[in-house]
Amino acid sequence: MLIGICGGVCAGKHTVANYLVEHHAFSQLHLVPTTAPLLVGKPALELHIPDYDHQSGRSGRSDSIFHTVEALTEFVTQEWHRRWVITDIWDEKLLETLSRRPFFLLVSVDSPMSLRWRRFKARYELRRQAPPSLEEFIARDDYHRYDSASALVKLMELAQVHLINAALSLSELHDALSKLDLTDEQRLRPSWDLYFMQLASLAAQRSNCMKRRVGCVLVREKRVISTGYNGTPRNLRNCNEGGCPRCNNGQGVGVGLSTCLCIHAEENALLEAGRERIREGSILYCDT
Repeated sequence: MLIGICGGVCAGKHTVANYLVEHHAFSQLHLVPTTAPLLVGKPALELHIPDYDHQSGRSGRSDSIFHTVEALTEFVTQEWHRRWVITDIWDEKLLETLSRRPFFLLVSVDSPMSLRWRRFKARYELRRQAPPSLEEFIARDDYHRYDSASALVKLMELAQVHLINAALSLSELHDALSKLDLTDEQRLRPSWDLYFMQLASLAAQRSNCMKRRVGCVLVREKRVISTGYNGTPRNLRNCNEGGCPRCNNGQGVGVGLSTCLCIHAEENALLEAGRERIREGSILYCDT
């Protein structure tokens, strides 16, 4: 398992990585940037990159530092049974390479601006340095999120897990991470039930019913037999185009059901499958 963590300045991504290392036997990997990394509000001495070892040609442990994302992914592929974490997620190209592997999970970490500002100032005070002004911090943070080549906001949108770190103490954050259970293997590969329910939710996106979107999947022996979604019957005008007067008249829930022309998602899935394909052991998944 390889967990990648991205997040804003002082959101807590390194703290989350440390939690995984200390409490769940993860090992941290580092990716050396080919260009100078974007430092937003951090002096050079706060870089979260190990010191470079000129004799070995790598920095820190030779088995944890990589110069290309391809080398890193190949290493983790061979060591797939172990747990790894990385915070060096810079751009969409890098993320695309990692996301091709079935063992990768991206987690985004964010915090309220006021809380991140307090943490930011504390870092400088710890080193007896004068921090930049709040205005400068916000300007740099905005650049990091929206205007830089990495465009952090795009990476965070692509994350499978989103963590809002509003914790005021380390123990509070650890409690939140324990409940989140990032090590759950189903985050990487969903169970059959969850997989089919996700397909049902996807089918619902095709619904044209003005009242409610509903999707359905009919399964036998873990094979999809048919799918269905609610809406007006074939060859009739779609409900969202005025095909069903009842749904378009704004009547309340449960009113005028006998005049509704829309067919349920379950009905459409059963009609699509036909009697000959519906046998004992068939399961109907519906997201209503």
